[in-house]
Amino acid sequence: MDVKGLIFNLEEKKKNIRGTEDKSAIEKQHVKGKLTARERIDLLVDPGSFQEFDLFVKTRSTYFDLDKKNVPSDGVVTGVGTVNGRRVALYSQDFNVIGGSLGEMHALKITKMQDLAVKLGIPFVAMNDSGGARIQEGVDSLRGYGEIFIRNVKASGVIPQISLQLGPTAGGAVYSPSIMDFIVMTEKATMYITGPNVVEAVTGERVTHEALGGGIVHNEKSGVAHFLAKDDSEAIETVKKLLSFLPDNYLQEPQIIDSGDPVERETSELRDAVPLDPSKGYDVKSIIKKVVDNNEFLEVQETFAQNAVVGFGRIGGRSVGIAANQAMYLAGVLDINSADKIARFVRFCDAFNIPIVTFVDTPGYMPGTVQEHNGVIRHGAKVLYAYSEATVPKITMILRKAYGGAYIAMCSRHLGADAVFAYPQAEIAVMGADGAANIIFAREIANAQNPDDVRAQKIKEYREQFANPYKAAERGYIDDVIDPKDTRSIIAKTLEFLRSKSEDPIQKKHGNIPL
Repeated sequence: MDVKGLIFNLEEKKKNIRGTEDKSAIEKQHVKGKLTARERIDLLVDPGSFQEFDLFVKTRSTYFDLDKKNVPSDGVVTGVGTVNGRRVALYSQDFNVIGGSLGEMHALKITKMQDLAVKLGIPFVAMNDSGGARIQEGVDSLRGYGEIFIRNVKASGVIPQISLQLGPTAGGAVYSPSIMDFIVMTEKATMYITGPNVVEAVTGERVTHEALGGGIVHNEKSGVAHFLAKDDSEAIETVKKLLSFLPDNYLQEPQIIDSGDPVERETSELRDAVPLDPSKGYDVKSIIKKVVDNNEFLEVQETFAQNAVVGFGRIGGRSVGIAANQAMYLAGVLDINSADKIARFVRFCDAFNIPIVTFVDTPGYMPGTVQEHNGVIRHGAKVLYAYSEATVPKITMILRKAYGGAYIAMCSRHLGADAVFAYPQAEIAVMGADGAANIIFAREIANAQNPDDVRAQKIKEYREQFANPYKAAERGYIDDVIDPKDTRSIIAKTLEFLRSKSEDPIQKKHGNIPL
């Protein structure tokens, strides 16, 4: 055979493996409202940038006649490409090949990409669509998952790791995504340890795949996922946008992008955005969007623990992580889920050199037996730990209520905030004026001829004395009380002078966060 014949043979082999002529396999995915493994890659990476690895890899198992079956690329496409000019390592599972199941060589292809991503210092993107472990390969499949998990852990805090759930994920397959930094789920995707049949056999409970572990469930209830998309295309667009806020690795800073939005832009509308009455709610996202460049805010875990808001924006072209209490939900109280949400987000930002801006309006931690018995102390301590541990620039803006332990927890000066500002209506105290007056002046109120009048008078006295930002400012706990119209410009200026911040943590193996 001459060279032309060899090249023709090579091209035919590649064509056969890639299934470019297998229209029925493509149609199977499209009927389900899903894209194929290669279509997903084409949608994610820049045109012509994808370099595939291990196209010819296939299972070497002979059990259950696997060696006699056509298993192209062992059910997963792997390689390196660019997303808006930036390199990423990735894999995309092919559900049309033995259900995208993970066997020995399938796992080997994925771990090779994980190792390469760490070597190159580039983000790792996983596109999951798999029935789980390849039962025909037995313990080799389990070993494969273990090899992936340990690399997820070693890469944590070194490179960003993003998982897309675009189909079913079950059993051990759910743990790699859960170790990674962000999970994007489509509405039809599922994640669960055991499926509906096993649940019914063990517990007697009947449940559908979607109700057990669908995209909506994991975005709203469990908090496992971070973004919800209606389909594959929207999920991939979300990943592209997310990557734009992140650096390639922990040694770099996010790109500065000229947004064309002047940092000196006034936010006069914020003067009336926060009601003076501490019992009234408002949408903190309206404040965040007025402060960031061009109103662009990528919220993370939007429908989970909605009494807290976290996400990414830019101020003066610089990527920032934003955490805030949401007064529209539960008055912005901190509870088990919102504490987990804030703490995890803060730790991610700190790992990847993203400054943290915190907007505070919270009455404290959620009281009650449900919270206490489920560990609000343990979960609430995560927020304290995360902010205290963070060495990136930290700016705090107290909008209104900052009571008790929650005042401390939400990145107060005492937990290492580099700059703390407050609106004139801010109330910084051990508790609200109503509760404080009832405790401090309980006897006086009880013995009064007109208790209601005395209570109102004492509440007023307490509020004037303590429920304001000026006592804290007198102690140096707040650096300035500002006009809300200057919110954006002050944060931008502060971010600029904090650029050179350097803080060496105490040398140790690692801390013991209260998990």
